Amino acid sequence: MYSTPTYPAASGPMVWLRRAEAWLDARGRGAWIAAMIAGFVLVWPAGLALLAYMIWSKRMFSRNTPVRAMSRPFGGSVMQSSGNRAFDAYKEETLRRLQEEQDSFSDFLGRLRDAKDKAEFDQFMADRKDDTAVQEPRDEK
Repeated sequence: MYSTPTYPAASGPMVWLRRAEAWLDARGRGAWIAAMIAGFVLVWPAGLALLAYMIWSKRMFSRNTPVRAMSRPFGGSVMQSSGNRAFDAYKEETLRRLQEEQDSFSDFLGRLRDAKDKAEFDQFMADRKDDTAVQEPRDEK
């Protein structure tokens, strides 16, 4: 009835590099570092190229790789259902509350910075006003 479409076989260095990148991403930053070290030991330009790629793609300094974002150490995702509806509701409510607290704290810090900036500016203007008042009597004809 239905036939599966046939595609030309993907080959070439770009496909191989994409597969290698996906394989390393699945294993985390440690695999990238091991590949870079192996590249330096075997052929130093390959290690240098891997280091440059890791820095350029932000794999070297990011806390999470694209594949492992939001994952727990023993598998599973933070947003994945545990199977227990009561616990999932509690978890969702707690995460929502924590997000609200984080947002309100960020707003508080913004207001605090604004108040500090205003106080510093008011102090600057007061000092400037005092400096100009002192300089005016010195002007003689």
